[in-house]
Amino acid sequence: MVRHLTLLQIDPTAAIAPTADLVAWSRLGATYAPADLVDALKRRELVELAATIRPAEDLALYRAEMALRRDHAPGAFKYSRHPEWIRANDACRQDILARLAADGPLPSRTLPDTCAVPWASTGWTNDQNVIRLLDLMAAMGEVAVAGRQGRDRLWDLAERVYPDGPPVPADEAPRRRGERRLRALGIARAKTTEVPIEPWGVGEVGEPVVVEGVKGAWRVDPGQLDRLGEPFTGRAALLSPFDRLIHDRKRTLELFGFDYGLEMYKPVANRRWGYYALPILLGDRLVGKLDATADRKAGVLRVNAVHEDEPFDRTAVDAEIAELAAWLGLDLQR
Repeated sequence: MVRHLTLLQIDPTAAIAPTADLVAWSRLGATYAPADLVDALKRRELVELAATIRPAEDLALYRAEMALRRDHAPGAFKYSRHPEWIRANDACRQDILARLAADGPLPSRTLPDTCAVPWASTGWTNDQNVIRLLDLMAAMGEVAVAGRQGRDRLWDLAERVYPDGPPVPADEAPRRRGERRLRALGIARAKTTEVPIEPWGVGEVGEPVVVEGVKGAWRVDPGQLDRLGEPFTGRAALLSPFDRLIHDRKRTLELFGFDYGLEMYKPVANRRWGYYALPILLGDRLVGKLDATADRKAGVLRVNAVHEDEPFDRTAVDAEIAELAAWLGLDLQR
């Protein structure tokens, strides 16, 4: 599943279940257990990279760019202040590497903050010197997340975490990543809004296509074109807001006519569908949203509302809601 999707995003919000687990359950159903994901990470079949879980072999698509950042090559970092800040705090960087070499893996709070220049931010990252430095060292391929202790990341030397093997050259890696992304999405824009974590555009890979009634350049996975004549049997599914199918909200609107946004940061009075509403897939249509909350103290999955974007038979959807409650080990409260 992760090889097909290319990634599972990690997000701290768990109104129903942790993001990666909820995506996996939506895709795999009741056969999925969170322990399976933990085991795959422990075996290093999967690795954590920049708030995502990826197949270990895909690290080869990133390592050449990591090396360019280690060499402070021009343009290797997205922001010019990053290499400057790293150089200003090289002594702290060396202290962290030495401590991890001796005692890793370790959580960030146990690592020495000997930064000469503090990390400055107008947001919530202000003065988070060690965390910011670790993230930049991970971008350079020097350190890596070796596991988790609750929500805390455990850091170690990257050479102990990542698989060996030659990297894909830096001038070829973006195309290869675009091909992987397009196979996962099926159809995507060549270029679109720049977003953190994982691009939504796929570049010039695949085949150019026109989407009737929608402007812009689209690309389609050639393998999907070969399957157009195959019969399709859909099912009901409750999707995580971070599922690849609907994560690009503009693409979701243009291809499916489905208006959706994650509303947990909106004031309650401004929410249309709920704090953490799950898109409802029925067959080949996105038909509504489920507003539900996992109240673990009360032991219930509380269904606040089922919003219908278009009329649909509730039978299969209600069964899927019951399956979600059972998977969570909670009683269903409608």
